[in-house]
Amino acid sequence: MQLIGREKEQKELVRLKESSQAEFVVLYGRRRVGKTFLVRSFFDDRFTFYCTGLAKGTRKQQLTNFGKMLSEYGGQTVQPKDWFEAFDAMKAVISRSRQRRKVVFLDEVPWMDTQKCEFKQALDLFWNGWAMMQSNLLFIICGSAASWMVKHVINDKGGLHNRLTCKLHLMPFALKDTKAYLQSQGFRWTDEMIANCYMILGGIPYYLHLLDKSLSLAQNVDRLFFDDSALLADEFDNLYSSLFKKADEYVKIITQLSKKKSGYTRSELTESLKIETGGGFTRRLEELEQCGFIRKYLPISGRTHIYQLVDFFTLFYLQFGGEKATFDSNMWMHLQTSSKYNTWLGLSFERLCFAHIHQIHHALGISGVGTKTYALQTSSAQLDMVIDRADDIINICEMKYTRSAYALTKTEAEKLQKRMNVLSAAYRKKSIVAVLVTDGSAKRNEYYNQHIFNNITLKELFV
Repeated sequence: MQLIGREKEQKELVRLKESSQAEFVVLYGRRRVGKTFLVRSFFDDRFTFYCTGLAKGTRKQQLTNFGKMLSEYGGQTVQPKDWFEAFDAMKAVISRSRQRRKVVFLDEVPWMDTQKCEFKQALDLFWNGWAMMQSNLLFIICGSAASWMVKHVINDKGGLHNRLTCKLHLMPFALKDTKAYLQSQGFRWTDEMIANCYMILGGIPYYLHLLDKSLSLAQNVDRLFFDDSALLADEFDNLYSSLFKKADEYVKIITQLSKKKSGYTRSELTESLKIETGGGFTRRLEELEQCGFIRKYLPISGRTHIYQLVDFFTLFYLQFGGEKATFDSNMWMHLQTSSKYNTWLGLSFERLCFAHIHQIHHALGISGVGTKTYALQTSSAQLDMVIDRADDIINICEMKYTRSAYALTKTEAEKLQKRMNVLSAAYRKKSIVAVLVTDGSAKRNEYYNQHIFNNITLKELFV
């Protein structure tokens, strides 16, 4: 399969491949985002050594699997009794290789680190005691449990502290790469259909791979979520249980976050969930953020962080996953004309815009300007997107998904002016400028001409 997008990551891998020194690379990101595919495709599976951890495998099973892979890559047939022996045997495989650049890829390493197995200590010793002195070694470790990768490698306070030479956080495809991927698979969908698809599946390559080009988007959604043999019917549970111990505690948090589009403060979350705040709760929030399911941002007041759910698949499932209980295999088709569907569409378009804030910056011509971006809800105003710029301008972005030319009405114009007045009163030294973000065009009527500075369309989010 063709490698789509990932230009930044590929450029970095080229640099690492051509480097004349030992390189220690950490690649992490949300499950199903394409980490393994990126590395295996880039290196065409030509590794000095490759092994992947076993999901829910025991210490013995992990070591047995590692020993099997050592044998396949030319090592002695051996069953390592512990991880120190396993890494010693891997050193022998690396040393015997005649490859100019020796690429070692350990995938899903968090699964290898079972309870009290000393994997981390053996990894520390391998790198510090030998690998870092091998100038022809490119050592890559990868994992979907981003929290483990961050805690035990990236922010390690022990033997691996400041030992990394590169870290790559692989993010979901943007709209541009999602379109390129679908086109490479023979899809002939419009930008609107691709955007709708993104609002359901996000830019997750594995989910996109499951789509059938002979079906419409609605038919695909029914097939993936609501059919009797729906391929993604159990994905939500599998996704969180594979990443987190006591996954139900994490699901409670994201379920609560899904109830408020602008998000919750930490205190609001603990009060809503009726739980005590503490280190455990802090760790769960951090891990959800590291895995890309939620984001943390400071509102315009800059006093207390807001936590917001941003994973499209999770948001879709929490909104509509329960509909499968109706046993309607054409549920998504039947929901297309419902108010619930239209409400979801409008909210999801706002999230789509937040996921493509760099494209919005580009459309506004402010890519080089320092910014802070957030949603804002106060007692007197609700703002979909606020871009606080370092050049003394604040952009209020109004997102409207209408499927036809949007016309700003007198009532909406008055609401917009009220919101602008709220910000003007709070930030007297900054100019408040309104921007309209729409799926299609907007009618240039008298209210538009009076209040709107710029109109960004869906097409510009594909840049």
